[in-house]
Parts: sequence; structure tokens; C-alpha cells
Amino acid sequence: MLALVGLIFGVAFGSAVVPLISIEMFVLGMCARWPDMSFWIVGLAVAVGQVLGKLVYFYAARGDIHLPKFLRRKPSDKPSRFRRWIGPGTRMHRWGDWIHVKCKAHPNWMAGTHGVSALVGVPPFMATSVLAGLAGMSTTMFIVTGMVGRFARFSFLAASPAVVMAWFG
Repeated sequence: MLALVGLIFGVAFGSAVVPLISIEMFVLGMCARWPDMSFWIVGLAVAVGQVLGKLVYFYAARGDIHLPKFLRRKPSDKPSRFRRWIGPGTRMHRWGDWIHVKCKAHPNWMAGTHGVSALVGVPPFMATSVLAGLAGMSTTMFIVTGMVGRFARFSFLAASPAVVMAWFG
């Protein structure tokens, strides 16, 4: 049982850092395979793993963690297509600056947005994790809102295979 909880935590942490892994599908598969696992233990393991993984993005957005050299942008004299769309002076760049200023001015707004994102997944949890770091949200607020939302989301998800089996069983 403890090994399964550790596996769930590891996959949750990995899916938070590398967003190509679907933790939702993994939780459904685990709970369908081992229906006797307590849904709240699964929810807690996933919530802790996800929030710890997103802390990497949060701290990187705040500037507390410096990215490795291979992940940093290289300065270029030649404008790329990407820079023509969102480079300095473009409408997208001004929109991003406007969001950044608004987030800095109202960091508590991010608490609600981050909490809803952690629970529902819209806006994407990774995006709100980065925006929370850019907005200057406190680490405690980031962890609390993320844990509550992720725990509720994944506890419900972990309980859903048993609920479906009870309906059709």
C-alpha cells in the first residue's frame, strides 16, 4: 500500500514538472485496478506531488530559481516569426505587460484564480502557477490554494471508479 502511495506521489510530481503525463488517467487507472485504496489518501498523495512540482515553476517565475543555460533564450539579431507576433511593441506583448501589471497590483486576485484552476483545471494549473509567481503571491497562499483545490479534484476523481461501479454493478 505504501509503495502504491509513493508511486502515485512520484507520478503526480513528474506530471507537474513534465506536463506530457496525464495524472488524471493514471489516477483513474490506479483506482480502477486497486478499488480498495482509500480515495482521500490518493487525493492527498496527488495533491502534495502536484503542488511540489508546480513550486518549481512558481519559484522560476518569481526569479528565485535560475533556469539552466540550455533552457534560457539566446539573444538573436534576426527576428523570428515568433518574435514578430509577441515581440516588443506588438499587441500581444502589450497585453502580457498589462496582465503582469494587474497581477502585481492585485496579488490576492491570483489566490482565487489559482484555487479555481487547481480545482477545475481552467485556466490551466501550470499557467496560473507561473502567473502566481509573476504576481508575487506568497508561497503560503500558493501552497494552500493549490493543495485544497488539487486535493478536492483528485479525491473526487479517485472515488469516481467506485461510484460508477456502484451505479452499474
